[in-house]
This record gives sequence, structure tokens and C-alpha cells, in this order.
Amino acid sequence: MKKRWAVLTTFAAALALVLAGCGNQNSDSGSGKLAAKQVLNLSADAPLDTIDIAKATGYGQTGNVFESLYRLGNNGKPIAGLASSGKVSKDGKTWTFKIRKNAKFSNGQKITAQDFVYSWQRTLNPNTKSQYAYLFSGIKNADQINAGKMSPSKLGVSAPNKQTFVVHLDEPIAYFKVLMTYPLFSPVSKKVIDKYGSKYATTSKYMVYTGPFKMTGWKGTNDHWAFVKNDQYWDKKKVKLSRINYSVNENPSTVLSLYQSKKLDMAQLSSAQIKNYRNNADYQTVPYSYTRFLAFNFKASNSKVRKAMNNKKIRQAISLAINRKQLISKVIGDDSTISQGFVPTDLAKNPKTGEDFAKEAYVKGTVDYDSSRAKKLWEQGLKEIGAKSLTVTLMSTNDNDDKNISEYFQVQLQNKLPGMKVSLVNIPSKVAYSRASKGDFDIYVSGWGADFTDPISHLQILQSNSGYNYGKWQNSTYDALVKKAQNQDANDKNKRWADMIKADQLVVKEAAIAPLYQTNYSFLINPKVKGVIHNTAGTQWNYKTAYISK
Repeated sequence: MKKRWAVLTTFAAALALVLAGCGNQNSDSGSGKLAAKQVLNLSADAPLDTIDIAKATGYGQTGNVFESLYRLGNNGKPIAGLASSGKVSKDGKTWTFKIRKNAKFSNGQKITAQDFVYSWQRTLNPNTKSQYAYLFSGIKNADQINAGKMSPSKLGVSAPNKQTFVVHLDEPIAYFKVLMTYPLFSPVSKKVIDKYGSKYATTSKYMVYTGPFKMTGWKGTNDHWAFVKNDQYWDKKKVKLSRINYSVNENPSTVLSLYQSKKLDMAQLSSAQIKNYRNNADYQTVPYSYTRFLAFNFKASNSKVRKAMNNKKIRQAISLAINRKQLISKVIGDDSTISQGFVPTDLAKNPKTGEDFAKEAYVKGTVDYDSSRAKKLWEQGLKEIGAKSLTVTLMSTNDNDDKNISEYFQVQLQNKLPGMKVSLVNIPSKVAYSRASKGDFDIYVSGWGADFTDPISHLQILQSNSGYNYGKWQNSTYDALVKKAQNQDANDKNKRWADMIKADQLVVKEAAIAPLYQTNYSFLINPKVKGVIHNTAGTQWNYKTAYISK
């Protein structure tokens, strides 16, 4: 499976599409607790780019207006969605879902199994140019279809009748049920698409919705829109909010001011604001499964740099020379946490012991600050490549946070590694992403956020055959471990877990990348906002059971 690399500003833009109150995660409002006005007022720091699920670049917000076979509940667990049931064959390769008889689009049209078939085929059609089509990988013929080598009609899905939806997989996918919570897999109406033609999804009125809310007031480019309760939703009795208002506010000071004047129910704080509000009663931190890391280019254009990037001791030296604790406290200034490996904490737990994946995979001495050991490895590495010094270019985006981070790296690496010179290239995020995808960098300040609550969402991108492994690290042992987790051991939870632990440990032992920190976001949240479900991956915010208390 493939996924594009994400830099911090790209992710922040995607996060802007999901900004909303997270509050206390009560599962039910209870009787007599509801305030009279069930309206949330929320902020986004960028306009929506599209509401077409096949063409979206992020799904955090859309999970509230589009629903798939399941929804994402507390702790990353799938809960009831448009499927009333789902069964998997003994070999793990065939899933059979029953679509609810009372499932409807927001226009009252019944949702059938054929709507799922059409939606999935449409997304995979290369003419759609879906950036997230890679998530279908593993479904029979999906990769060939998306590559234009096979007709979408050959996709391994069928609708034997209106209520039965069957999915055939190439191999068992251990996380398939969790994957089916993603809004990308929601049904769409061919009748509606044919009716609206080129107007489809260009504004909120040229769209039908499948989730607990429907969108209104979005005209394609404007800076405000709203979600209103969807009265056609199959489980509408559980929906307490009547409306969620969104407004675009790019300046953190504006967001904070609006929150303080009670015009917003939540405000995401910038690094500069956090220190002043950390002790505020409304202050909360929200984790996300997003790991920042340094990507090394194993095929750098400069021969000397290429030699250095392929030297394990030099890569280890660079990683060990970074004081991650100081980076977070002095430079970033928020509540982010030090990475223990590539896979972030709070993403997955051992199916047998309940131990957090990242804690279990942690290898002492691989991502810890050790300047003396870094210097020793550095000197040994330079000797091995026949050099006395090294000049590298460090590429990052030009937003304030990344500029500060790259400047810190420049000072730290030059001070701790004798003979190292770091030249900074701070460029717009789109340009940085383009250059990274072409392999035009030496070292890249990058990052990765999980699409679903499974370690493989991170581990798969460093496979040798991944089109998104821009550093071009290759390790046959690593490839074999990831392949076993995805195929041979997919039906054995314990063996699969062991495969992934070994793979994550190999990443840090080999210093394939240098994991830095895991992002945590800080907010001021109206204490009256209750019942919101938050997850670290996938659809982060679920407002189905949210409400405003008295």
C-alpha cells in the first residue's frame, strides 16, 4: 500500500479541515443534561478543497457527513455504520456485508450495495485521480485498475442483491474492518452524479450525504459552512447537535480572541500561546499519530553525500546528535512527545498483553541524545567514506515552525559533529513535497500520519517497492517482515505483531530515518462540549454523539 509523504504544513492544512471541539468523551448525553441550543461553533485555518470523497486530500471532517460500512469509535474500535453486519471467511479473503434496510442518502434515496460497488469503482478509476486510491490496495484487482491496466468493472466487489455487498481480497487484511471506517469507502449515488454532472460536489447543494450530518452553505471557495443534522440518517436518534458552524480563521490570535469572546467552542493554540494557557481550566492536549522524522536520501545526486547517506554510522551519528527533548521544549514549545521509534504511541496495542506498540518496539540507544557516541560514530563514518568533512542540504518547508526546527538542526549538527556543514533550504510545502517526490534533497524534514489504527500504516511506506519511499532505503529483511505481516501472518495476530515489532526496530537500528517527535496539539475547549469521540488516526473527530451540556 502506498501513501504520499506529508510535511508539517501539509498535515496542518489537512487538520484544519477537521478542527472541532473534542471535549470529554462521554458516550451518551443522558437525560436532562442537554442545553437548549445544540450548536457548535468551530474554526478551520484553511478552506475546504473539495467535498468529493474520491478526490479529497483529507477525511478528518468529512467522517461526520459521509459514513462507510463502519464508524470509528473510542480507542480506534470500529462501531456500527451503514452495515448491519459483516462476516469474513475462514481464509480471511472474503468479506460479506449486509447494508441496513433503513440506510438512506440525505435526499431520501435508499442506499444499496450497488452504491458501494459504484463508489469504489469510481474512486479507483485512474481518470478520477484519487490521491487515496492506494488504500484499496489488497482488494482484488484494485492496483491494476488504478494503474489503468484493467477495467474498474473487474474490481473484486459485487452486489448479489440490494442489501448484500461482497468484497474479495488478494490476501487477508488484518485491519480491514478498521479500514472500512474511512469515509473514502462511503457509497455515492450514481443517480445524483448523473443528475448534477459537472456540478457534482462543486457546492454543498450538489451533493448527497450518508453520515449523521449534511453540509450546507459551502459554495466551493467560501470561508464558512455548516453541518446540520441529517434527518435521513439511519441512527438519527443518537444525534444531539442540530448544527456545527465552521469559519476559516488563519491567524491563531484571531482564533484565541474568538474563543475568549465565546464565538468559538474550541481554539487550537500556537506554540507561542501554549505557555500562557497551559494552566487554564479549558486547556487540553490532543494526540495524533503523526511522527516527524529526518529522511535520508540514499540516492542523493551528489556522490559524496550519497556515500555519506549510505553509511550507517553517519546516519546514526546524525540521529544521536539531536537533543529531541530540547527540540520540543525550547524550539517547538508545545506538548509533543519524543519518538520512541517510527510507529507512534497510542496507535496500537499488543493483542495478547495490551502493551503499546511503540513502547514494546523501543530500542535503547537508537533515538536517544548521546553527543559523545554521535561524535565517535561520525568520525568512524567519515573515515569509512574517506572524508574529513561533509556538507549537506537540509530541506524543509518555510512555515515558522519548520524554519525554527531546521535552524535548530543546523546549529546542533554543526556543533556536535566536527566537519559537518548544514545548508538550509526552506521552501513552500508544495514545492518541498514535489522535490522530495523526485528525490531532490539530501536530508528532508518530513513526517507521516497514520490513515488507520494499525502499525502497518507507517511501516508500509519504507518498503523498497513503495513509490512513496523517497529516501530509497532498501532492506530485504525489512521488506520480508512487512510482507509477512500483510500476507503470510495476516490471520495470526501474535505472529503479525511480532513481525511488525521487528520491522520497526530494524528501522531505528539501521537509522533508515531519524524519528524525532510525535505531534500533540493543544486546545482551549468549552467544558460544555461533551460526547465527542477523538482518535489518533483515521477520522479523528466523531460528533455523532456530541452535545452541549447545561
